[in-house]
Amino acid sequence: MAKILLVDDNATLLKHQGEFLRLGGHEVTTAPDGKLAMRLVQTQAFELVITDLVMPEKEGIELIQELRQTHPAIKIIAMSGGGRGDARDYLAIAKALGAAQVLAKPFSGDELLQAINAVLAEAG
Repeated sequence: MAKILLVDDNATLLKHQGEFLRLGGHEVTTAPDGKLAMRLVQTQAFELVITDLVMPEKEGIELIQELRQTHPAIKIIAMSGGGRGDARDYLAIAKALGAAQVLAKPFSGDELLQAINAVLAEAG
């Protein structure tokens, strides 16, 4: 399975999604914002980053831009429930910047797994 970095400022969501992915056999590291996520990416090898888009410190859009520049081989799934705007707008920007898949919150575990499997299949 994959080594995944899961990034979201919602601690409950981070915990539950992390446990769900671990039960599915993935190795999961979590971060509450893009700033810590970038520090983790500098020291560990991840196949996939799943990131929320609206977060404090460093938003997901910034994280995606930075990852595309510094670690272009890492696959990205962006997720958003919106913020000041519509989630679809944020997700469209994320897709344009290099996210392989996008998910509008709320989404099911099956939808998350389908997105992960699709991204990893592209990588393989």
